[in-house]
Formats: sequence, structure tokens, C-alpha cells
Amino acid sequence: MLWYDALREQGIEGIVCKRGGAGYPSGRGWVKVRHADTVDALVIGFTGPRLRPHHLALAVGDEGGPVWLSGRLEPVLAARIGAVLAGAEALGERWAGGERPRTTSLAGSSVLRGV
Repeated sequence: MLWYDALREQGIEGIVCKRGGAGYPSGRGWVKVRHADTVDALVIGFTGPRLRPHHLALAVGDEGGPVWLSGRLEPVLAARIGAVLAGAEALGERWAGGERPRTTSLAGSSVLRGV
């Protein structure tokens, strides 16, 4: 969709859309489609329960690069990621700076593809 890509160049974050046969409802019924910026990262930990994590701790870039805490995971995505994390070995838990939630560190790193 050439026009959709052109919107990004103009500083437009994305679009909102509805089903073709639907009316023009206020509130629900609209779907927001944003341009997706992706970054390769390794999953090195998570917050919340293993089978439905709340956030992922992500190592970005080369070794020694910054560690980011992802945004809150949607329930369906959290369940899919939890299934992958179920077999990962936990190294331990820690509180990050007293303000962030408890993080469970993983042995090695996990790769989530197509989640």
C-alpha cells in the first residue's frame, strides 16, 4: 500500500479503520493500525507469572547494550509468549531499583519468532 507508506513520511502515525459494511459508530468498532518499527532483541527476562508475563526484559543491540522493559503484553500475546518461556531455565528473581516490578532472569536468552 504505497499511500500507507507515504503517510509515514508525512509524520502520520497510522490510520483508523472499520469493517466495510459497518456504519460509523462512535467509540468501539474502529481499529487503529500503526506503522510498526521493529528492533531485534533478545529476551533475557520477564515480569509477572511465567505462563502469562506482563512485560519482557529485552537486550537490544550488541552485547552490553541497553536493556529495555517492553510495554504491557496483551493477554493473547502473553499466553503465546508464556508457552515459549515455559521451558526456559530461570536464573533468579530480583527487584529492579525498588520501583519496577520483580524480574525473572533467564539462562542464556530466548528467541521469539513469529509470536
